[in-house]
Amino acid sequence: MMHGLWKITDAQEKQMDQTRLPVRRGPRPQTTTTNPHTQLDQQPTDPTVRERLAARVFALPGVQERPSMISVPGARALCLDQPKGPRDAFLVAGEFAHLHPPPDLSLHVVLPPRLVEATIDAGWAEIHPAARRGMIPPNVVMLYAPRDDDDLRVIESLVEASWAYAAGTPAANA
Repeated sequence: MMHGLWKITDAQEKQMDQTRLPVRRGPRPQTTTTNPHTQLDQQPTDPTVRERLAARVFALPGVQERPSMISVPGARALCLDQPKGPRDAFLVAGEFAHLHPPPDLSLHVVLPPRLVEATIDAGWAEIHPAARRGMIPPNVVMLYAPRDDDDLRVIESLVEASWAYAAGTPAANA
C-alpha cells in the first residue's frame, strides 16, 4: 500500500510509528491563537504548490470539494459522502479537513489520535486553539502550508492519514 511517502503493508501501517516523519526545516510559522486560526507567515513562494496539493487531496477516493461549513469564506473542504470513521474524525458532518484561502494557505485536519503528538513534535502541525480549550476533539490540528515540494509530500501524506481515518479504514483506526 502507498501511504504518502511510505510504501508499507497494512500490518505495518497499523504499527506505523509517525516518528519516521522528517523534521520540518526551520522555525514554526507564526499563527493566531484565536479563531480564525490562521498561519501568518512562511507561505509558499511558488503558487503552484498549493494547487498541486489541492489536486492531489481532492483526488482521494470518495472526496468531494465543497465550501467549508466551519472555516473562513473561501476555505475548500474535503468531504466524504459516505463517512465511516468515528465521530472525532470530522470537523463537522462529512468534512474532515479544509484548505484555507490565500494568504493563509494552511489546512485544518483531523488526524488519527495516534499521529497527533509525533506530527506536532516533528514541526508540521499545532493543536487548534479550540481543541486546546476542549471545545473540539484534541486531534484537530493545523497543518502548516507546504513551502516547497519536500513539504508538499509530507503534508499530502498527513492529509491522506486524515482521509483514511475519516473513511474508517481499519489501519487508520488501529
